[in-house]
Amino acid sequence: MLKRLFDIIASLFGLLILSPLFILIALLIVLGSGFPVFYLQIRVGKNNQDFKLFKFRTMRKDSDKKGLLTVGGRDPRVTSIGYYLRKFKLDELPQLFNVIIGTMSLVGPRPEVRKYVNLYTTEQQKVLKAKPGITDYASIEYFSENELLAQSNNPEKTYIEEIMPAKLKLNQRYINEQGILTDIKIILKTIAKII
Repeated sequence: MLKRLFDIIASLFGLLILSPLFILIALLIVLGSGFPVFYLQIRVGKNNQDFKLFKFRTMRKDSDKKGLLTVGGRDPRVTSIGYYLRKFKLDELPQLFNVIIGTMSLVGPRPEVRKYVNLYTTEQQKVLKAKPGITDYASIEYFSENELLAQSNNPEKTYIEEIMPAKLKLNQRYINEQGILTDIKIILKTIAKII
């Protein structure tokens, strides 16, 4: 209950403070590659339920049909403004709407797409008991995940066999340690990482 209250107050405050930035980003996206401004992707949330995750659109239209993983900093599907939005994680800001709606929390395991959740072991599926978040230990540890994948000869294999299991272990660590103080610590570490 306290976590939910913290999420709502912090998200509303964040949206209020960041509203000029939201308008600027929206204008840059429209000028650079037209509408839509937002990209809605189906992710898997708490209790294995699908939900729509909000992001600023950083790719050209229909790019997700060419693969779900973004590889390297200069993926050709990514727009000019999209590159910078991704680099500074600004594309994630609309997830504050998900937090207010209640499908996400500020801090929690990052929600995955169904394709990869279907590969989870029974033990790994335990992370689905928690509400997904905008940031967590794995987001900080794998801040430059795209660059790691770019170094691989088979990015999807590397993601499934190495990165995903490591991230899920960090998700489990968060579940074991979760609380308001842990959330505040992770939020501050995330901001510091972006800066």
